[in-house]
Amino acid sequence: MITTFVSPNCGPRKSEKGIAPVIDTLVIHYTGMMPTRRALDWLCDPISQVSAHYLIDEDGTTWRMVEEADRAWHAGVGAWRGWRDINSRSIGIELSNPGHDYGYRAFPNAQIETLIELTNGILERHPIPARNVVAHSDIAPSRKIDPGELFPWGQLAANGIGVWPGQVSAAVSEQDAAQTLQAIGYDVAENKFKTVLSAFQRRFRPACFDGVLDHETRSCIAAVHELVAETPPTD
Repeated sequence: MITTFVSPNCGPRKSEKGIAPVIDTLVIHYTGMMPTRRALDWLCDPISQVSAHYLIDEDGTTWRMVEEADRAWHAGVGAWRGWRDINSRSIGIELSNPGHDYGYRAFPNAQIETLIELTNGILERHPIPARNVVAHSDIAPSRKIDPGELFPWGQLAANGIGVWPGQVSAAVSEQDAAQTLQAIGYDVAENKFKTVLSAFQRRFRPACFDGVLDHETRSCIAAVHELVAETPPTD
């Protein structure tokens, strides 16, 4: 069951590069504050200037704050696959979690199961490819680290949501790493390479996200690139 709790922090979706907006991206966040009611009120407070389409509590309770047709203010400054107004082409989902500053912890099963159910419905309604199901840290690696290294991306991928790398024998070269990360979707032009690399690791190799381009990371980059390489980034 989804409860409507309207946020005024929204507006119409905008064109970019002269192209009408298409909802083709899903961004997953954590709230970084507790209790959940505080986060809900903040996302619906005009003073905050932030919002999301949905908020999911740790017990699975779900609120809709912005209609999917409208532009919520959740992504901020960032980029993915060449697009910069991510708010105009995305759905944003906030997960209640204290975040790294207030006692970061694993996401409960009830919360993730609800997220999977909600996301499957969103994917049925909008043309969002697996490569465009992203973390807030993917689109804004210099500013954000959520939903963080404890988020179960592999579990989502097992349920048809997003991508998760398998085993590959090849690895990208050190010289090609930045270009390959760009091809995956990361903005390597406006962010330091080590910062982007750490965001990639936090998402796809969460056991170590030190920003070091070791062989395991280069193999992981190659594996993810294989999953998304059929469609190049937008020019």
